[in-house]
Amino acid sequence: MKLSRDETGASLIIKLSKVGYEITRQKGSHIRLSRVVENNEHHITIPNHNPLKIGLLAKILNEVSKKLEISREELLEKIT
Repeated sequence: MKLSRDETGASLIIKLSKVGYEITRQKGSHIRLSRVVENNEHHITIPNHNPLKIGLLAKILNEVSKKLEISREELLEKIT
């Protein structure tokens, strides 16, 4: 599955909420998402830009998939 080149920060936040991430704070245009599983906390910062640069989007998705211990393709299937 390919990455969308017109993904916005706001739409990515909504999609990541499907796998358990919640907004914990915001400073300016950067929004921090957190996910807690078995006392293990994971934080990721998403810029609320329109659109997100494709390299940054790939980095975010790779980090989330690594933390969830699934492949990036599986993650894309869950959030789309």
